[in-house]
Amino acid sequence: MIEAFASLDALVAPLDRANVDTDAIIPKQFLKSVRRTGFGPNLFDEWRYLDRGEPGQDVAARQPNPDFVLNEARYLGAQILLTRDNFGCGSSREHAVWALRDFGIRALIAPRFADIFRDNCYKNGLLPLELAPALIDRFFEEVAAQPTCRMRIDLASQSIQTSGGVEVHFDIEPLRKRCLLEGLDDIALTLARTDRIQAYEVQRRALEPWLFS
Repeated sequence: MIEAFASLDALVAPLDRANVDTDAIIPKQFLKSVRRTGFGPNLFDEWRYLDRGEPGQDVAARQPNPDFVLNEARYLGAQILLTRDNFGCGSSREHAVWALRDFGIRALIAPRFADIFRDNCYKNGLLPLELAPALIDRFFEEVAAQPTCRMRIDLASQSIQTSGGVEVHFDIEPLRKRCLLEGLDDIALTLARTDRIQAYEVQRRALEPWLFS
């Protein structure tokens, strides 16, 4: 199971960069665990800190980069990341999504995401929304004019509303929508069909008993 996503009313942080790859999202030296947690402090590590980070290092003792957007006080607690084209490109590490989720990000908005990264988002309860570049530009303008800009994302109605009054509709595949609303990962989705799986196994055992001897 994953954390279900129904609606989100949250602060927006603008990351005005295109082609952000997964090594920038979570550098390779931190890929030493498969526990899905603990990666948030090293999200965008090479951009957030002025020194090189290593696993197990106390981030409280490190020097943050004052020029990086997520270090700005006005964006602390942001759960929506607004960014540019081809976010999540590069290697297919699922750790990139784990780091975003562990940091507190629940939704991403960009013109386009790398395919494998987008799939990993859905499988971990993070909503990746692809919108037209012109609309992304408009959102960046609104965030610049109102640094405490918030957005309300409602998955059931597939709508986004900004605190500035802009409202738009977004598309999402029906199965992706269902899985997010119900908090279903691939395993949970499969287990939902347990009755059909068991019926097939009974039928196959009757038709091909030699396979089970």
